[in-house]
Amino acid sequence: MNPNPRQMTLLSVVQAQGSVTVEVLADKLGVTLQTVRRDVQRLADEGLLTRFHGGVRVPSSTVENIAYRQREILNAVGKARIAKAVAAAVPNGCSLILNIGTTTEAIARELLQHTGLRVITNNLNVAATLSANPNAEVIVVGGVVRGRDQGIVGEAAVDFIRQFKVDIGLIGISAIEADGSLRDFDYREVKVSQTIISHAREVWVAADSSKFKRPAMVEVAQLSQIDRLFSDALPPEPFMDLLDEAQVRFELAAP
Repeated sequence: MNPNPRQMTLLSVVQAQGSVTVEVLADKLGVTLQTVRRDVQRLADEGLLTRFHGGVRVPSSTVENIAYRQREILNAVGKARIAKAVAAAVPNGCSLILNIGTTTEAIARELLQHTGLRVITNNLNVAATLSANPNAEVIVVGGVVRGRDQGIVGEAAVDFIRQFKVDIGLIGISAIEADGSLRDFDYREVKVSQTIISHAREVWVAADSSKFKRPAMVEVAQLSQIDRLFSDALPPEPFMDLLDEAQVRFELAAP
């Protein structure tokens, strides 16, 4: 489905609050309860939301991520803002590794006007996008391709990345828990992300606001292992304290 503007606003409200009653949604959107219930049902049928008695919440699972096409839709506006902020911070003439994720794909689109980039990626969607930039060299990691999102994972991908040391490792992440851990769902993908972190002079994480306090099964890293965190909204407590303690520079992608 392609959510209409009202449904996109509904999704944003739920993502910001975690869970919301139908009555609160109707009030915020200025529509009837019946309209909200129809929208909620349609979004739930697509797996974008989970219903409970009297309300709705963001889908959550510690063992399985939301489907790729659904992640493309979720908080697309916030991801676009993050992408612009990250691209503005990336200098021309540097080397990067971009990993799997819809946010890193948005970043790739914003890097099309950069010059002198050398980009390594285990994301075929990122490679296809940046190959349109005649002033960038794109290197695709070898390994097993996941058909659901065009990500490349496995030991061959890890071994390939170990050959390099890049200026910036740009990481998308599925979850940031309140203990300061960065988490994801596929341990094979996590192994690749951990290798990127250890082979980058600076590590930047791009995470929209729905990722804070979201549970996921596999630990990628701790906040202390990254340098900058880009997001579309201020994180809830206790994350600003955790970021300060870990000496991570927080970058707010303003509207």
